[in-house]
Amino acid sequence: MSHPFEAFWHQTLDALLEAVWLIDEDTLCIRFANRAAAKLSGYDRQAMHGMPVQALAATPQDLCLWEDASQWQTGSQTLTQVQCRDGLLRPVEQRLERIAGPSGSDSGWLLLTMLDRSEQAHTEHELEGLLSDLRATLDSTADGMLVCSQDGSIRAFNHRLAAIWDLPRHMLVERNDASILDYMAAKVLDREGYALRLEELRRQPLIDSTDVLALEGGKIIERRSVPQLKRGAPVGRIHTYRDITREVEVQAGLQLAARVFDCSLDAIFIADAGHRLVRANPACLRLMGDHEVAGRSVREMFGCSAPANWYGAAAQEWSSGGFWQGNLWLEQGAQQRCAVRLSWVALRDAQDVVFQTIGFMRDLTQQQQAQQRIEELAFSDALTGLPNRLSLAAHVAQAIERAADTREVFAILFIDLDHFKIINDSLGHQFGDRVLKLVAERLLSCLRSDDMLSRLGGDEFVLYLQGCDEALAASVAQRILREMLRPFLLDGIGFSVQCSIGVAQYPGHGHTLDELIMQADTAMYRVKERGRGHYSFYQPQMNSGLLSRMKLEHAMRQALEHGRMAVFFQPQVHIGSNRIVGAEALLRWTDPDFGVVSPGVFIPMAEESGYIVTLGAWVLEQSIREAARWSEKGLPLKVSVNVSALEFRQPDFVERLRSLLAHHGLPSHLLELELTESILLQDAQEMAARVRSIADLGVGLVIDDFGTGYSSLGYLKKLPIAKIKIDQSFVRGLPHDAGDRAIVSAIISLGKALGTEVVAEGVETGEQRDCLRALHCHFFQGFLCSPGLPPDAFGARMSELGVLVEDDWRAALHGGAEVDLQGGSAERQ
Repeated sequence: MSHPFEAFWHQTLDALLEAVWLIDEDTLCIRFANRAAAKLSGYDRQAMHGMPVQALAATPQDLCLWEDASQWQTGSQTLTQVQCRDGLLRPVEQRLERIAGPSGSDSGWLLLTMLDRSEQAHTEHELEGLLSDLRATLDSTADGMLVCSQDGSIRAFNHRLAAIWDLPRHMLVERNDASILDYMAAKVLDREGYALRLEELRRQPLIDSTDVLALEGGKIIERRSVPQLKRGAPVGRIHTYRDITREVEVQAGLQLAARVFDCSLDAIFIADAGHRLVRANPACLRLMGDHEVAGRSVREMFGCSAPANWYGAAAQEWSSGGFWQGNLWLEQGAQQRCAVRLSWVALRDAQDVVFQTIGFMRDLTQQQQAQQRIEELAFSDALTGLPNRLSLAAHVAQAIERAADTREVFAILFIDLDHFKIINDSLGHQFGDRVLKLVAERLLSCLRSDDMLSRLGGDEFVLYLQGCDEALAASVAQRILREMLRPFLLDGIGFSVQCSIGVAQYPGHGHTLDELIMQADTAMYRVKERGRGHYSFYQPQMNSGLLSRMKLEHAMRQALEHGRMAVFFQPQVHIGSNRIVGAEALLRWTDPDFGVVSPGVFIPMAEESGYIVTLGAWVLEQSIREAARWSEKGLPLKVSVNVSALEFRQPDFVERLRSLLAHHGLPSHLLELELTESILLQDAQEMAARVRSIADLGVGLVIDDFGTGYSSLGYLKKLPIAKIKIDQSFVRGLPHDAGDRAIVSAIISLGKALGTEVVAEGVETGEQRDCLRALHCHFFQGFLCSPGLPPDAFGARMSELGVLVEDDWRAALHGGAEVDLQGGSAERQ
């Protein structure tokens, strides 16, 4: 390079405002620096000659730049800092380019230029600070702010806006304008009106507007929109949003109070922040005695009788956003007061400060009277007016408490009316209720003033006898039984009501009312078992008897499932030929714990519990199956099955009977059903219809235990009865008891007159059989022939005695022929 040209080049570079350095590519040493470079770095130009360029590097990136020759080839342009002589770092815009060296040289030059950005950086810093202050100001405002450009895009918004509109966090991060605006539009209840209003603002960019928006969730906000101007021209719009939900609620509450104030039946008062009355509605004035109320303290209204903490409790409820309510006494003047129910509500301003309170009072005078009546009803029996169990429990609890000090004894009598259901069923429940009132009056006549009679329900009464030992309790029980035996007269109808009484003593039989009632009930139950109409004191062994009964009933319900019950058959014998003509099915139960259980024990238990329906259905099916098996073997023998009243009343009984006959293929005339007279006489019309339905099937109907009931004999000629059975109680006295002989003769004659077969039960001796034959009885059954036998043993007995089919014995019966008896009197088995 020629010297004149080099001087020109240097002068040219010195004239530039940009700092310039020429660097040797091989040594990375500075070979030239212009004036601007010296000014920027603070180094003397001569001092910089030969200085490594790394001395200017202030950042790790610049140091890496001078170590990476590949970046020299492509050049680079960065915003960085330069290390000045005074140690300061100045922001610069740095550019590095490689230029070719002298002609014929392999090495080149590196041209490093820097533009001082100190002023620009200072200006940007100030702008950033100003912008930060502006954003902080926006975020600190109580209103939400949204700044939009003229085309509707979002330019800025503050955090309060996000809180008011509940903007999801992801929208704040994504800054998707359309998503935010759509979300806001979807929150407004009146979306169509909201969209129309925004469209109007777009068409008229210079107008101001104020709107109230109702959002989902019940929030109400006020929106004020003003245009954003630049040099007088609209460049956008600023929307401010304020949550006015609380203010609207307060205003609505005041408006509602104003509407109901004068016409409300409830007494209403309004008090200021100091809880002094400002206004009161007419109902409040009347309740307070029409006194002047302005300026009166709310605390004074309720005087000293109010709870000490109620004032503070009300303030506590208000602080949690609720309201206080409770019962107080309102002072009415002239030493008068009335009970009221006060609901006290606080109204708050925009700063959440209570500025008014509203009280709603309701006169509780009538309610207290009603409550008193309810309490009376709660402690008394609605029908008789006697104390109920709750009242009795309170009374006895006091007696037990006294007895802890005085050692006082008392008695509890459990009284149950015998067969009261008959009165209800025959004369109706209304008549029965009136009878219960008469019974209550008569029982009360037996008591002292310190005693208490209560009704538990139904026909059960409990009597508390104060200071009553065992002798006195027995005396009272006897007196009650005597009084109850006196006839009652109601609506011209005379009747008697018998009762059973169980007695328990305190403290010997229990220490609580429940225990005493339970023991007295146990004693009463024992009276019922032994014939009713008497009284009994509780004894501990009674509970063991009840436990045994409970265990026995449980075992009975398990017996069928475990095969512990069986159907036995007792022969029915033609009295003329001594041959078997039929069999009665008898249920037998053998238990591993209780042994052989008598039907006289478990049948009544099954009837009382309702389990007799299950047992009866099983016996009926087993009997039909066995009779069908005999018929298939050429022995068409009639089988007779006892049916209980409860089973016979089942709605599906006739249909089930029809189904069993068809399923097992038994001809219907080979089945007989034994019914007692009581079944036929209860609900006579319904039972008659059912009996005829069964007769239509071809099944025979037998009246069991004939002659033991107290009934009219008219049903015998009205109903299709095939056979009657003489009860064994009449057979037992034959042939020597004249009365039994007369009764049996009359029954046989009655059967003969009606064309009905007659069977005598319980025949045990040859004399009884001979007497029955002399009286022309048709058939007999009993131990003389055989007890009840299992099916196989019964089959052997049929083979031994022989079977007389129906056609043969009917021919013998109508022809009057008799067949000689085969064998003497059988011994009892």
